[in-house]
Amino acid sequence: MISISLFASGSGSNVEEIFNYFKGHPKIKVDSLFCNNDNAYVIERAKSLNLHQIIFENNISDEELLKLIDSRNISYIVLAGYLRLIPQIVIDKYENKIINIHPSLLPKFGGKGYYGSRVHESVIGSKEKYSGITIHLVDEEYDKGKILFQKKIQIKDGETPDSLAQKIHKLEHIYFSQILEKYLLDKL
Repeated sequence: MISISLFASGSGSNVEEIFNYFKGHPKIKVDSLFCNNDNAYVIERAKSLNLHQIIFENNISDEELLKLIDSRNISYIVLAGYLRLIPQIVIDKYENKIINIHPSLLPKFGGKGYYGSRVHESVIGSKEKYSGITIHLVDEEYDKGKILFQKKIQIKDGETPDSLAQKIHKLEHIYFSQILEKYLLDKL
């Protein structure tokens, strides 16, 4: 059985989508939630899903975080709205086994500080014609890992950061779990 841990820092809608997608899957199971924000709504979602939660402080050492991850005996790490840089020690141990989703068409509008509404504001402010999602492997730099999948949508006249965010969220919910499944089963 392929076992995944979901990492999140915020509301956790992607965590819920991924959990429900793999519920009862014959080859993949969602094992746990790792969260670095004890006020994040994702913790409540995880409780309602009966998903094991590991909540940790941002000042945790890299070695201690790796010990927590290893304690779950997982195969893959999936970042679903996780806002911290993954430590090198974790990247080394889980090489090509950490997957992230980003709310823009990388390499544009990625990197440190580009998350949530900041991304959408920047896309609209730059007069882009398209935005979308990027699902990629994680390496030692924010949003620089190998791209696994992108889906683009056209930006309409009068688009606002909020309206764009809603469209991007829909794309995330449609494609993230499907692409994860294909990648984990070596069918991508």
